[in-house]
This record gives sequence, C-alpha cells and structure tokens, in this order.
Amino acid sequence: MPKKSTSPTSTDQSSQCLQYLGRCGGSARLGSIKFSLGVIQALVNRKLVKVTNTGAGFFVELDEAK
Repeated sequence: MPKKSTSPTSTDQSSQCLQYLGRCGGSARLGSIKFSLGVIQALVNRKLVKVTNTGAGFFVELDEAK
C-alpha cells in the first residue's frame, strides 16, 4: 500500500504563493519569498507571475495581463 505524502503539493504551494503576493500588494522581493524556486518557476511558466529586475534587486510580481 503506497504511503500518502505529508508534504504539501506544488499546486498547494503555488496558490499559497499567489495569496502571499496578493497580500503584499502584488509584488515582493525574490530574496524575501520563502517559497521554493520550483514553485516560482511553475508560476512563471503558467504566466501568473513575472520576475523583474528593478536595479535594486529582483522582484516577483503578479502578472496583471490575465
């Protein structure tokens, strides 16, 4: 019988990351986000967020062109 995973799936963490960004006003510094780069990359691939370099660091922003 296969064991059930006790860790949250990446879709759960993706939705949590989107909620976090929504609470932060739509953007947050990439270094301050506690989500894995795999979760952020999945959101970028799905075109839900974008990563921008502002000159003062990299920011993850919600993509408003939905």
